[in-house]
Amino acid sequence: QVQLAETGGGLVQAGTSLRLSCAASGRTFSIYVIGWFRQAPGKEREFVGAITLGLGSAAEYADSVKGRFIISNDDANNTVYLQMNNLKPEDTAVYFCAYTTGPRSLRTRLSVKSYDSWGQGTQVTVAS
Repeated sequence: QVQLAETGGGLVQAGTSLRLSCAASGRTFSIYVIGWFRQAPGKEREFVGAITLGLGSAAEYADSVKGRFIISNDDANNTVYLQMNNLKPEDTAVYFCAYTTGPRSLRTRLSVKSYDSWGQGTQVTVAS
């Protein structure tokens, strides 16, 4: 079982940046996927981005964050980061990271249902 813990959320002004961390503990596979999702009040959880680790693959992003958000990883510390730049009020949500074994198809990586383990979430609030 893999445990995930997100940190780094907070209240920021529009146009500023924030970096979220997702630390994984437990036994991870040699190839696995970390996805980032978010859920705003009254809305469904939506895909933000994902990275497949162990393959050297580039991350992919939802259109709504492409060009503003960047996913990176620190293999030594089993941590994946979500760098969020030029934040907008519509980015306000609880952000979750999630784990599944990989590799997976793109369609699978985009789906909430594909992930086996989830962090507790961290609140990001962007004030206008």
